[in-house]
Amino acid sequence: MPPVVNTMDSVNLIDFKSIQTLISEDMQNVNSLIQRRLHSEVALVNQLSHYIIASGGKRLRPMLSLLAARACGYTGDKHINIATIIEFIHTATLLHDDVVDESDMRRGKETANTIWGNQAAVLVGDFLYSRSFEMMVDIGEMRVMEILAQTTNIIAEGEVLQLLNCNDPDTNEARYLEVIHSKTAKLFEAACQLGAVLAGLSVEEEKAIAKYGIHLGTAFQLVDDILDYSASASEMGKNMGDDLAEGKPTLPLIIALERSSGEDALLIRTAIKEGGLDKINEIMLIIEQTKALDYSAQIAKNEVKKANACLSCLVDTPYKKALESLAWFSIKRTH
Repeated sequence: MPPVVNTMDSVNLIDFKSIQTLISEDMQNVNSLIQRRLHSEVALVNQLSHYIIASGGKRLRPMLSLLAARACGYTGDKHINIATIIEFIHTATLLHDDVVDESDMRRGKETANTIWGNQAAVLVGDFLYSRSFEMMVDIGEMRVMEILAQTTNIIAEGEVLQLLNCNDPDTNEARYLEVIHSKTAKLFEAACQLGAVLAGLSVEEEKAIAKYGIHLGTAFQLVDDILDYSASASEMGKNMGDDLAEGKPTLPLIIALERSSGEDALLIRTAIKEGGLDKINEIMLIIEQTKALDYSAQIAKNEVKKANACLSCLVDTPYKKALESLAWFSIKRTH
C-alpha cells in the first residue's frame, strides 16, 4: 500500500538505511548490552524476554536516544545505557498491553502471552521494568532517574485512561490525544530529552528536544491507528480492525462518528460499545466517506512539522538531519 501520509513537502531527507548506518556502531553496542542485561538465572525469563526482544521492530525508540544524544553534542557512552533502558521499558509495556488487550499477534508473530500465558507475560514485563531501574542506578545521575521514573508512571496512567475510554462512544479527540500523549508519546519524549540531559544542554534546549519527542510520538501513534483501518495483517503484523474489535475509539473512528448522523452514527456507537468486527465493512465505508483517515493523516503530518521545528536550537549535523528524517519516516511507513 502507499504511504499513509503524503510527505512531498519534506525535502533533503536521509533514508532509513542511511540513518541506521550513521549510528550502526552505537546500535551494535546497544544490542550487545540488551543481550547481556536480559540474562536471568530463571530459564523462563530468558526464553520469554529474548523472544519478545528478538521478534522484530525497528528499535525506533533506542534509535532516537542515540541520535538525540549525538545531535546534542554528547560524546560519552552513557547513551548506550539510556537506549537499552528505553527499549526494555517499551518491551515491558508491549508485554502488558498484549495481556490487557488479549492480543494474539504482534509484528507478524504470536504474542508472548499466547505462547507462555498471561501470568508469565506480566511477570516478565515486571522483570524488564525492574532491570531498567537497576540500569538507571548504574548511570548514577539523579536527573535521569527522575525523568524515567516519571515516564513509567505516566505510561501506566495512559494505559488506565485508555481502558476507561474503551467501549465509550463519547470519547472525543481531546481525550484520545490525552491517552496517546501519556501511553506512547511520553516514552518518545524521554528517549529524546535524556540525550539533551547527558549533553548538558540548557533547560530551554532540553525542553525543545523533549517536545520534539512528544510530537514525533504523537504522529507515530496516529499512523498506527490509521493503519489499523487501512493495512493488511501481513503489512501491519497484526489483524486489521483490532482496535475496533476491542472497542477502542481511536481518532479515525472518533472523526467518522462526529461526521456521521442517523443510522451511520448509531452503527459506529454500537460497534464501540460492543466491540467485535461484525460490521467492519460497513464501518470502513463510513470512515472512507467521512474522510476520517485523511483528517487523521493531516494531524499526524502537522505533528511532524511541529517536531522538526523544535530542532532549530541544534546546530546542523548529520544527526540533526537524521532526527528530521526519522520524523518524516514515522508517518511514511506502511507498517
